[in-house]
Amino acid sequence: MDANDVEQLIESGIEDAEATVTQPRGVDDEDHLAATVVSPAFEGETLVDQHQLVYDALGEHMTTDIHALELKTYTPEEYEER
Repeated sequence: MDANDVEQLIESGIEDAEATVTQPRGVDDEDHLAATVVSPAFEGETLVDQHQLVYDALGEHMTTDIHALELKTYTPEEYEER
């Protein structure tokens, strides 16, 4: 599964999400990905719940196609502040 497919799954599974998915530097394994996800759906949610929303959007792909996912989640306001 390539980065574009993962971005599309996240963006279609989380309301108003913008996802950027890349392969981490120094990692040659295509099953290892890094994602930054920005969505107002994360407002008021704990970090664990934010990550769970992303995992839910990816569904079974997390166990079949993606071996590891470095994940950063932000509300739009948090993302602008960083």
